[in-house]
Amino acid sequence: MKGYYFERLDVWQGSRKFVKEIYIITKRFPEEEKFGIINQIRRASLSICANIAEGTSRQSEKDKARFINQAFSSGIEVMNFLILSNDLDFIREPEYIKLREDLEKITNQLNSLYNKYDR
Repeated sequence: MKGYYFERLDVWQGSRKFVKEIYIITKRFPEEEKFGIINQIRRASLSICANIAEGTSRQSEKDKARFINQAFSSGIEVMNFLILSNDLDFIREPEYIKLREDLEKITNQLNSLYNKYDR
């Protein structure tokens, strides 16, 4: 089976694992948040992966940079929901710290990748 370029990127692999963690943790959120924070944080985390994949397929460096920037912005959106989820006691403190560290690594990698394309 042929592998795509994005599959080899550490940042995509990390964001893929991050999505799985978000899905696992949000299963424990209150049912009334199904169409609130759960939906929003899941969609934003999926957007990180999707924009990395889509961006790497673009022909121009400018287009690639735009999608990587969108992935970064989605990461910041996820960070917002992690903070709120922690404030609301939906996430235990050790989980929050781990997710936050993982997301900081992803956003730092995205920033580096963006700088590669945005010349």
